[in-house]
Amino acid sequence: MKQQLKDFGLKLEKIPIKCDNTSAINLSKNPVLHSRTKHIEIRHHFLRDHVQKGDCVLEFVETSKQLADIFTKPLPRETFYVLRRELGIIDEQYLA
Repeated sequence: MKQQLKDFGLKLEKIPIKCDNTSAINLSKNPVLHSRTKHIEIRHHFLRDHVQKGDCVLEFVETSKQLADIFTKPLPRETFYVLRRELGIIDEQYLA
């Protein structure tokens, strides 16, 4: 990801990843492996390793402001409109 951003002329020391799950953020900061976390997939441990190395940083964002939700789950109409507006997508009814 860092290389791709570098190709676009953006240089970031730490890649910010926006997350609305405080438990996931806390797990990424805690290097101790608990019995309750043994079922977590390898890809999540991969992310935790990169957070500990300083390649990326998990940042908390409120669920209501999580723009990725528009692509990943069904939403109420009003929430959909708010997120669509935040992404800068034009409403078709105003194009006439």
